[in-house]
Amino acid sequence: MDLRQAIYQRRSIRQFTPAAVSQEHLMALIDAAVQAPSAVNEQPWSFYVVRDREHLARLSAEVKDHLLRTSTMAAMAQHLQETLSDPSNDVFHGAPVLVVVASQYDSVWAIEDCALAAANLMLTAHAMGLGTCWIGSAHSYLQTPRGRASLRLESHHRAVAPIIVGYPRLTPPAVPRRPADIHWID
Repeated sequence: MDLRQAIYQRRSIRQFTPAAVSQEHLMALIDAAVQAPSAVNEQPWSFYVVRDREHLARLSAEVKDHLLRTSTMAAMAQHLQETLSDPSNDVFHGAPVLVVVASQYDSVWAIEDCALAAANLMLTAHAMGLGTCWIGSAHSYLQTPRGRASLRLESHHRAVAPIIVGYPRLTPPAVPRRPADIHWID
């Protein structure tokens, strides 16, 4: 698969088969991630990988509990409240792996650098027949002391990109894109 195909065909996957992702495939994804550019070549990323399904289930429950306790319920859509309150709902969509791209706190452009690494990881996963989804709902919980402890984040790291990885059960169709909003400055 060429790069253009990967960019245009990759989708956020939210339905996975139960098949495990091999250590070899995970290492290939992380190797692709670290090929990303970084400001002043700091390469400020670290990777926390969760493959234990019980750990993922606990983490999902903790994320939902955190969101229900900290989100403004009046502002939260009714369907989201119901989804978060449903014990059978998994914020990780049944994926067998969670890869959290983490940054060093003292790096000025670490968030941007880690986002570039995450994009490399997700595009490479697609090219390998794997599916991914950036789980933004987990982000705020992973900044809390309890969330940090659940990943054993080192004190100088912060979670940037929680990405689930697995074999897609279903690949959604392309979502129409609006034309680019371009402002030419000549």
